Amino acid sequence: MKETINFLLCGVGGQGTILASDVLVNVGLAAGYQAKQAEVHGMSQRGGSVTSHVRWGKVVYSPLIGAGEVDVLLAFEKLEALRNLNSLHPEALALINSHAIKPLTVISGDQTYPSDEALRKAFAQVTSHVEYINGEEIAGSLGNLRVANVVLLGALSALLKRSALSDPELTVETWLKVITERVPPKYIELNRMAFQAGREAVGK
Repeated sequence: MKETINFLLCGVGGQGTILASDVLVNVGLAAGYQAKQAEVHGMSQRGGSVTSHVRWGKVVYSPLIGAGEVDVLLAFEKLEALRNLNSLHPEALALINSHAIKPLTVISGDQTYPSDEALRKAFAQVTSHVEYINGEEIAGSLGNLRVANVVLLGALSALLKRSALSDPELTVETWLKVITERVPPKYIELNRMAFQAGREAVGK
């Protein structure tokens, strides 16, 4: 793996971005890396922009990631993905949830929400390693939209394995152990199913 892997997670309040960040940093620790995280919340807990920096490495001195140094972008909402595009270094890995949460400026008619075509064109200019999945649709098929964040984590686990960014010894069991320690017991099986569904969505 690289000496240090820089992850940027972004989304909108209420999507479970912070839980996903907590899982990711603890997966790094469980895999034997040093891992640190730093979070930035929007103006409101639900509806505002939320970003989180997570870093894995042999030695990690700071949780903060500089502009153009993101190795992996995990975006829970399309507009938030675009907002953070300039943080990526060329050929970074980007996993984008095909889900739109329109801000008030769009709802009021002052601004327009970018089209999917514009999103894809923008990312294609930075990296060819982009994957789009519909986390809400997959979570809905499992009966609970709130596990969309775990769907995305499942997809990320598979993409990391294929990209050779992380240690090949990092197993699915490590991810699931960390996730199950952070959800209520009655939702453990649902979250395991969501994680596996995310992996299957990107072909494992």
